[in-house]
Amino acid sequence: MLKKDIPLIDLRSPDEFEKGAFPTSCNLPILSDEERKQVGLTYKKHGSQAAEELGYKLVSGDIRARRIQAWQQFIQHNPEAHLYCWRGGMRSAIASRWLKGTGLNIPVVPGGYKALRRTCLEILESVKNDRRRWVILGGRTGTGKTVLIRSLDFTIDLEHLANHRGSAFGRQQTPQPTAINFENTLAIAYLKHIHDMLVLEDESRGIGKLTIPETWYQRMQTAELIILTVPMTERIENIRQEYVDSPLRTGFPPEALKIALQDSLLRIKNRLGGKDYKLIHQKIENAFQTLSGENHEDWIHDLLKKYYDPMYSYQLKQKKKRCVLEGDGQAIRNFLRA
Repeated sequence: MLKKDIPLIDLRSPDEFEKGAFPTSCNLPILSDEERKQVGLTYKKHGSQAAEELGYKLVSGDIRARRIQAWQQFIQHNPEAHLYCWRGGMRSAIASRWLKGTGLNIPVVPGGYKALRRTCLEILESVKNDRRRWVILGGRTGTGKTVLIRSLDFTIDLEHLANHRGSAFGRQQTPQPTAINFENTLAIAYLKHIHDMLVLEDESRGIGKLTIPETWYQRMQTAELIILTVPMTERIENIRQEYVDSPLRTGFPPEALKIALQDSLLRIKNRLGGKDYKLIHQKIENAFQTLSGENHEDWIHDLLKKYYDPMYSYQLKQKKKRCVLEGDGQAIRNFLRA
């Protein structure tokens, strides 16, 4: 089901859905958050029968008709749809029965959300026994690792799944997924991976606010490592394109972009040191004061030399024994396709 991208009707309340769901899920709740709260309180005080009776009372008449109509519309566009609630219990049974009354016989996911979530966690745990060849693509900041990852077929793009570029400056304009959604999406991507080799970008355990699952991360630490190398001038240009030129081209206001970059710089102030922090902060300020923006290269160069490169050199020492190749993009492509 997860591998085939079956469309799913998620009957849980919006609050439940927000905490975590699946990529093909659509939240069409049988109970609103407030209705679910009332039913839950009644269950605690008066038992299951009273709670069920209240649920029927709350979702009746026009409210019930509108919810059935929403399910029908989804099914009309997704005839292979399945539905689920928390455990595949009462909410699923009631929705299924109401739909049958309209002539629609929709499969219910056995065990509901909980069963699918358990499956995803088991998939993530299973990587410790994966006999496929895992390869980790490393390289200094700005070498274009993510671009290379996205040009290959046998990869999983962790930064794309996490909606974060994996550094202090890596926040996207849109929010990151919840931890549960990240794990579920990663598990499904792994489930769909049909190749004999899996290439991943070298990441720290945390990608923004998200954390790579422990078993998955430990498997990455035992994989062979290849290092992408490019000249400093090219790295600076790559960073400028990604973090300055691209946002401006898409309409990001220059002043807002400047503030965002300076906010990111603030996150590493303690590790960077007060003197270098002030210097780079001022260079960002200066770069946005010129129409040509030619001075962006200056602060990017300093950021690489004073922060990212020393940090990467230290990290690389810890895993140098795993390194099997250092080279440019073409050398790495040739190595992986050999």
